[in-house]
Amino acid sequence: VTRGRKLVVLVGQKRAVAIAVKNTSGRRRWSKLNEWLAAAAPG
Repeated sequence: VTRGRKLVVLVGQKRAVAIAVKNTSGRRRWSKLNEWLAAAAPG
């Protein structure tokens, strides 16, 4: 959401989005996204 310049589309339940917006803990989010993208990249 922070990188959207012209349009951001949020998909999900209103309550879940509201909880996410209110979450200001600043905790680092641990995700395997980087690993998955690296594994899916050709070459």
